[in-house]
Amino acid sequence: MKRDSKISKKFGVQRVEADAGKQKRALLTRQQLIQSARATFAQNGFENSRIEDIAAKAGKTRGAFYANFKDKEDVFFAIFEEELDRDIQAIRPLLQQVSTLEGRIHALAEYLCRLGKERQRTLLNLEFKMYAIRHPARRKRLADLYSVMKLRCSLPEIDELLPEYQKQTQQRRTESLAIGAVIDGLAINQLFDPEGMEDSDMIHYLELCLREKIQAVIDRPGRVSKTR
Repeated sequence: MKRDSKISKKFGVQRVEADAGKQKRALLTRQQLIQSARATFAQNGFENSRIEDIAAKAGKTRGAFYANFKDKEDVFFAIFEEELDRDIQAIRPLLQQVSTLEGRIHALAEYLCRLGKERQRTLLNLEFKMYAIRHPARRKRLADLYSVMKLRCSLPEIDELLPEYQKQTQQRRTESLAIGAVIDGLAINQLFDPEGMEDSDMIHYLELCLREKIQAVIDRPGRVSKTR
């Protein structure tokens, strides 16, 4: 009985290790496909990119792609989700290190300026929106999904300062889209003419936008003031 028990325990451990290894390989494959899709979309455009291209660039098969994603839109959203998760993890510590509202606005503006200079990311944002514009029948679905993701970490400095603002979903979406439009415009022009705008100028305009939107929330009728 003891021998059988030891054998069963040994096989149990081996099974757990095998499952863990399989899961690790699956996560690595998914990450490799996301990285490949990011580069492929930025280089060829969303519509001109083929699933075969994405899989081949990652050294995978079409089957591996479909084991992780339903279609090109699915992997495209995975890219955005990954970037937004990265953003919120980076932004929160930055804001927590600063005690004043002005300091937080400046810290966020500096971070957004750095994001705006990421060529690949800016191109992907543009590709996504152009695809939605070119396909009106699918635009609402894409816009709604994009808004849901943006709401997950939009205006984090307001979430930190004004917790009740999180409940105002429609207003939060509007503010997020407005700031996103400013960021997109500045980022595109930065890529188009890198010498035309200094980082300090870009930060200045981002600060103006953020300050106005945050002040609008603070001054909104019916908002319960909170002291910190």
